[in-house]
Amino acid sequence: MKSGLPLSPVRVMIVEDSLVMRRLLAHIVSRDPRLALAAAVASAEEALQELPRVRPDVISMDIRLPGMDGLEATRRIMAEHPTPIVVIAGAVQDESFNISMNALRAGALSVVEKPVGIETGGHEQIAETICTQLYIMSQVPVIRQRPSIAPRLRPPLPDAAPRPAQAPAVLAIAASTGGPPALAQVLGALPVDFPLPVLLVQHMGAAFMEGFANWLDGLVPLPVRLAEEGTVPKPGHVYVAPGDRHLLLSPQNTLRLSLEKPIASQRPSATLLFRSVATAAGARALGVLLTGMGEDGAIGLAEMRQAGGYTITENESTAVVYGMPAAAVRLGGSSLSLPLPAIGPRLLQLARKEAFG
Repeated sequence: MKSGLPLSPVRVMIVEDSLVMRRLLAHIVSRDPRLALAAAVASAEEALQELPRVRPDVISMDIRLPGMDGLEATRRIMAEHPTPIVVIAGAVQDESFNISMNALRAGALSVVEKPVGIETGGHEQIAETICTQLYIMSQVPVIRQRPSIAPRLRPPLPDAAPRPAQAPAVLAIAASTGGPPALAQVLGALPVDFPLPVLLVQHMGAAFMEGFANWLDGLVPLPVRLAEEGTVPKPGHVYVAPGDRHLLLSPQNTLRLSLEKPIASQRPSATLLFRSVATAAGARALGVLLTGMGEDGAIGLAEMRQAGGYTITENESTAVVYGMPAAAVRLGGSSLSLPLPAIGPRLLQLARKEAFG
């Protein structure tokens, strides 16, 4: 079909306890030709009961629910009836945002802003974002989430992979769909004395970036903060691209925030981050591209490798969506492909003097 629409609309289950919000979400979903409302329920318990009968293609999940909350509901769904889940989050300063981020760790695919009333400014943009996320995420294959029995993958031995020619001076890392838990795992393997500054791009709604940085800061040993214009990045610190701004490293080794147009519909763009790091650090650049839909970052990672930098892509065996890493591999932008649990330990090896030469 030239329209690009599926043969039949994507079936959406809405889980939302507020009657007003449930009706608003149902209205938003029902008017999008890509989507069809399969069910709208008021509790997690009802969702779990109805799932085997309704069999939706994707679930819109509220977090604050009576009884079982959205985090536990996500865990149960991913263990019993794996289905793509999009978290619909309320006020971004609310304490429930941490629950939303933990739902991503439990298997939800993305988090989007809860809509406001139809008469409120910005409603149409938020509604379009919700529908697009529901449609896109419905296409992502999901598997049962059973962390307690997940296999432990050993990192490669020091001689199992190529080494960089020079000691890295900066680490740039990027992710999209499935990124928050992947980033938490990679950065969680780096100690507080990690000798490189870390520049990070995660595709996520602009309203959520401060909450994301705070959530990550509470999970990993390294301090995490939103990047600010003109900052000289310090070793052992993580700088997150803020909402709707490109993050760049200048040749003077300062951080720059840019309102340059989006690249591949993304701002911040992983490609622009990698490109700037390639220019500023050359052979002393270290780049990592994790799970994500689309191709953002692939060209930039290839440019980083062409400039002599060392680049790692997440292996297909662990990527939630093997889109961005696959594109980088196709372009020759990957020095090494590793499963997620091996990336952090390898980065630590690369940051040490004995890992290069």
